[in-house]
Amino acid sequence: MLTLRDVKIGDTVKVVKLHGEGAVRRRIMDMGITRGVEVYVRKVAPLGDPIEVNVRNYELSIRKADAEMIEVE
Repeated sequence: MLTLRDVKIGDTVKVVKLHGEGAVRRRIMDMGITRGVEVYVRKVAPLGDPIEVNVRNYELSIRKADAEMIEVE
């Protein structure tokens, strides 16, 4: 299973599934990350947290723990 955390800088991927439950999953969906949306990885912080991505034409920083819940292809 490939997650958003595993994606390299400069790659564009498509969201397949959101893992997690309750408030965490709802928060990820509220940020615009839903099944089928394309995500472009712009930058990763030196220690790997957070990850900066482009989703739906805006920039978003997401924590590693949250990125692990986003399955991509």
